[in-house]
Amino acid sequence: MDYGKHQAPAPYEADEGCLTTLIRIPVRIVVLAIVLPVRMIWDALVAGARAADRILLRPLGRALSWLLATLVAIPAVWLYEAVFTPLGHALLWLAAAVFVRPWVALWRYVLVPAVRYGLVVPVVWLYEAVFTPLGHGLRRVYRELFVPAGRGIAAAVGWVLTALFVWPVVGLWRYVLVPLALAASWLAEHLIVRPLAWAYRELLTPLGHGITWLLELLARGIAAVGSGLRAAVVWLVVTLLVAPPAWLYRRVLAPVGREIAAAFGVAWRIAGYISRAVGRAIAWLAWHLIGAPVTWVYRTVCTPVGHFVRDAVWVPAKRAAVEAGRAARAALRTARETVTRARRDAWRALVGGPGVPEPREPGSPLARTLGSTTVPSAAPEPEISSLGEKNAERG
Repeated sequence: MDYGKHQAPAPYEADEGCLTTLIRIPVRIVVLAIVLPVRMIWDALVAGARAADRILLRPLGRALSWLLATLVAIPAVWLYEAVFTPLGHALLWLAAAVFVRPWVALWRYVLVPAVRYGLVVPVVWLYEAVFTPLGHGLRRVYRELFVPAGRGIAAAVGWVLTALFVWPVVGLWRYVLVPLALAASWLAEHLIVRPLAWAYRELLTPLGHGITWLLELLARGIAAVGSGLRAAVVWLVVTLLVAPPAWLYRRVLAPVGREIAAAFGVAWRIAGYISRAVGRAIAWLAWHLIGAPVTWVYRTVCTPVGHFVRDAVWVPAKRAAVEAGRAARAALRTARETVTRARRDAWRALVGGPGVPEPREPGSPLARTLGSTTVPSAAPEPEISSLGEKNAERG
């Protein structure tokens, strides 16, 4: 169980007296009496939760995961691989054969040739054989006839428009409007602008400076009065509203809260020590009353019985099962080879074919004979032999 690290007691102020120390010890004793049951219940719950997780929840989770994998995951994977995948491939091929390939064939072998040879080729021929020479001729006519004629017409029309509209307007602007504008600007400057500038510089500017000086003096007086009033109001608020709560918090609430927090921290650590001692005692009793006898029974009774069952029952049964499996695989292999050989012979007998020598069983070569005498420790010659072999031996 995790009981927290050892922590140094919280520092206290230097002006604490003996009265604070005398009050602190009974307060901590009362808090310890309140906190100790809570700490022991908490440690018991933590130990029970860890034991339940180690003994019950983890094996149950592994069993549920294995059951889920065996009953759901593996059948689902097999169903997907063995049923849904081939079915999906078949449906995909069928959909392609029914919906895609006819349209592709229609597009490739009907629409494309029809559009190409029925529309594109005639349009290209018409463009190259008719429209291109016609366009070249029209371009030549435009360059040699219309362009010079258009330039001459544009020059004549431009001269007429300039003589009718541009030259009269330019003469009116240059010889009438510009002299009138210059005379009006001279009169306005000498009769209006210069008198107004002299009045602004000699009369309005000194008057504005005097008004600004008076307003600045008035603003400074009002600011001085306002600062005095603000300082008086701030002093009253601090003295009557802020200082008493601050003194109460600093002298009463903060020391009381600090002592209560320190008392709870010390009581929680002491309760942890007591709870750990009680837990060790309970664990010692549980080991000597339950764990040691169970361990002794497991080592002296269950282990020898398990070894005997393993050596006398499980190992022979496993060996017999392995041998039976090997014999069954050998029998299946022999039957498969026999069926293959029979099928090959039947096919050769029906359709014919080049003769393929049958594989012979591995064994010792034929024994040499000297007339009627056989070499010792040699296998006898088979009773039936082919004509070719006899002729080879005689030769």
